[in-house]
Amino acid sequence: MLEGIFVEGLIYGIMALGVFFTFRILDFPDLTVDGSFPMGAVIMAVCLENNMGIFLGTILAFSGGVLAGFVTAAIHNKLKVPHLLAGILTMTMLYSINIRILSNRANLPLMNVKNVMSFIAEKTEGIISEEYAYLIFFILIVLLIKLLLDIFFHTDMGLIFGALGDNQQMVVNQGISPDTMKMIGVGLSNGLVALSGAFAAQYLGFADVNLGQGIVISGLASVMLGEFLIKSNKISILTLRVILGAILYKAIMYLGRFYGYHINMTPNDLKLISGLLVIVSLFIANYKKIKGRSS
Repeated sequence: MLEGIFVEGLIYGIMALGVFFTFRILDFPDLTVDGSFPMGAVIMAVCLENNMGIFLGTILAFSGGVLAGFVTAAIHNKLKVPHLLAGILTMTMLYSINIRILSNRANLPLMNVKNVMSFIAEKTEGIISEEYAYLIFFILIVLLIKLLLDIFFHTDMGLIFGALGDNQQMVVNQGISPDTMKMIGVGLSNGLVALSGAFAAQYLGFADVNLGQGIVISGLASVMLGEFLIKSNKISILTLRVILGAILYKAIMYLGRFYGYHINMTPNDLKLISGLLVIVSLFIANYKKIKGRSS
């Protein structure tokens, strides 16, 4: 059970890093993730079903997410549509596109298909248990992604993204197109979300077009929970606490699922818990801001 919480937390931590990119760095509320997460899952599933390989499937899943982000940013930039509506439009269209990718199917099982999980189990058989092998693998993957993000945010482009979220006019004054930067940023964000979806499909053993339902709330809850764990403005700490927040979020969901029956809670109530976590986090954050100003 404990290993499962950490593995799922790490997988969804990749998604939470993507949500963190748009919501906290770019200040771009993006609902595309509800469509790009299952998009990564279905692309990976189709690639595995057609024996295209894990590596190619991962690249295509990430690229599909990036393309979805480009579409959202283009709708926002060119048609002057608000971020939220642009994300909703793309998310809605992605539902049909994801079904098309699955050849008009709503889901695709991966139980008898070779994927990264079966590869890890095969290579570590007799050395370490599957659960711990999965955990070690995803720790390494998430740490690599975190390291790459930390390096990226210290580059000139990464610093521009930070400035764009704080003061767009300053970026314009430097002769940089905010529209182009938004396209790149939202694209990279959804690429991470789709990558998370690709790993989730392999871990869960199936891809489904409804996998992304409410995923943006899960990402927000992970980001906000992480903010209560560690206080810092260093980017390396910011990305770390997002990952820790995702693990904590999954732990809370597991507790709700396994012990919620004491208060007549069912799995159907987990979405309610996710929403309440975000609301409570927002309330506490606003209360601290007001208290800080008055003191």
